[in-house]
Amino acid sequence: MSNSKEFNWDKVTNTKEFGSGYSDAERAELEAMYDQTITPVSEREVVEATVVGVLGRDVLLNIGFKSDGLVPLSEFRDMPDLKTGDVVEVYVENQEDTNGELILSRKKAKILTAWKKIETAFSDDLVIECVVKRRTKGGLIADIFGIEAFLPGSQIDVKPIRDFDIYVGKKMEVKVVKINHANDNVVVSHKILIEKDLEKQKAEILNNLEKGQILEGVIKNMTNFGVFIDLGGVDGLLHITDISWGRINHPEEVLELDQKLKVVVLDFDDDKKRISLGMKQLTPHPWESLGEDIQVGSKVKGRIVNVADYGAFLEVIPGVEGLIHVSEMSWSQHLRNPQDFLKVGDQIEAVVLTLDREDRKMSLGIKQLTEDPWTKAEIIEKYAIGTKHTGIVRNLTNFGLFLELEEGIDGLVHVSDLSWTKKIKLPSEFIKVAENLDVVVLELDVENKRLALGHKQLEENPWDTFETIFVEGSTHRCTVISKNDKGAILELPYGIEGFAPNKGLTKEDSTTVEVGDSIDFVIIEFSKDEKKIILSHTRTFEEESAEDKKEGAKRKKKAPAKKEGEATGNIPASEESTTTLGDIEALSSLKEQMEKKDNE
Repeated sequence: MSNSKEFNWDKVTNTKEFGSGYSDAERAELEAMYDQTITPVSEREVVEATVVGVLGRDVLLNIGFKSDGLVPLSEFRDMPDLKTGDVVEVYVENQEDTNGELILSRKKAKILTAWKKIETAFSDDLVIECVVKRRTKGGLIADIFGIEAFLPGSQIDVKPIRDFDIYVGKKMEVKVVKINHANDNVVVSHKILIEKDLEKQKAEILNNLEKGQILEGVIKNMTNFGVFIDLGGVDGLLHITDISWGRINHPEEVLELDQKLKVVVLDFDDDKKRISLGMKQLTPHPWESLGEDIQVGSKVKGRIVNVADYGAFLEVIPGVEGLIHVSEMSWSQHLRNPQDFLKVGDQIEAVVLTLDREDRKMSLGIKQLTEDPWTKAEIIEKYAIGTKHTGIVRNLTNFGLFLELEEGIDGLVHVSDLSWTKKIKLPSEFIKVAENLDVVVLELDVENKRLALGHKQLEENPWDTFETIFVEGSTHRCTVISKNDKGAILELPYGIEGFAPNKGLTKEDSTTVEVGDSIDFVIIEFSKDEKKIILSHTRTFEEESAEDKKEGAKRKKKAPAKKEGEATGNIPASEESTTTLGDIEALSSLKEQMEKKDNE
């Protein structure tokens, strides 16, 4: 029974029961022979299969099992020339399903095989080939053995890649650097292959590096503070200040990415492997080429490259700058912020004030392009004493204010020259900065560039008139404005103020005058020079005491003799309080002046 010729059909068919003619030993031998014709197959493993034939949309495959399996033809799209006899790998899903059929899958076989190859490449650090399928956020998607892998943009090359699309559809050698089985994620790198080749080159460059050495490199990255240059495996920094002798705001103004350029090694650190590079150092310093025709007093033209709080820098030629101090921008003494006067990019002309070629320093001025207004011939006539002008308040101080009459011509208005009648402690109580003010010239000192101005002098001194109205002993209706420990401040007619000491604040009913009271007061002292008026309410109903008479006698003795026609202080109070026709005219004129001033 070792071959088919010895097979005995009688033992099989000439019996009452099929196969009952075999002895136990013969039956065992037959079963062993049958088992040898069937390949042992385990479920969930990949096996080789032979194509028996293509049946419509399915492919019939023989894996040496007791039955053949069918696999959809769609799983063989990568084999358009599939034919009978071809050997392929398939995955055994089920040896026998409910219908007794063998279930196979080529798709799963490809996936399992691919993952095994990927894991082997990862564990053995193998270089494998992939095909870039498409770009994605942050990198590329590559096909490796039918599995999609992620190639980060930072792992494509040692230099930054700005256009990922150029790699799509191309083959590329990579290494597997990370596998995440939970997410079926594979990360590969092409950069790692380049880095190994560059390590030797990098070490060789660093070993031979010297200060002053000229190298050629490619710009790989650009920042606002400089550019990083690839010197052939090692990077160096070209700082923005070492790009050009002239001032630039960003490297992109003069350089481009991927641009090749020559640079000089300025410094390097062996431990940190930092290399400082220079580009401007390859050309002579511009100060060395500054023309000899530029001297103190020369006029130069240039561009404003920087504006600071203290002044502005004018670039005469690239790399040669001069400082225009804020004080040299205008003859006006009130220019405080250069940014209100100049801005970056302005093309202007200036005068050289100082020049130091050795220290490479230059100071410039703009105001020198025009004549100093204080040196003009007409200044003495224009601002003669008594002339009237209108200016702008530029600054306020405790003692007065500075008024600009024209650019470069300022004058001081002392606080005492602001008003005849109001007691102004600070100029800010009277006017604000940037407001206009009418003035008259009081003093002019051209040599020291000083001008004294007055505002109150635009009107006649009302105290000349007040002297004839508020004579000692006369009675006037006053309003109490405020009180202090010494007495009370009173408002007299025509808006002037007077003072009543405490002893003069007692009323006839023994009560005290209070703030807001509007009652009669008697003038007991008047001083035109000191602009002081002392009053008393008590004197309106009491006679002058001996002490008051004594003090009055002293004041009269010290008082200068009155000119003819002036009011006297030794006439009876009743007569002094009588209003004459001259008084009415003076009061009327004074009232008109004060009303006009209030309206203005």
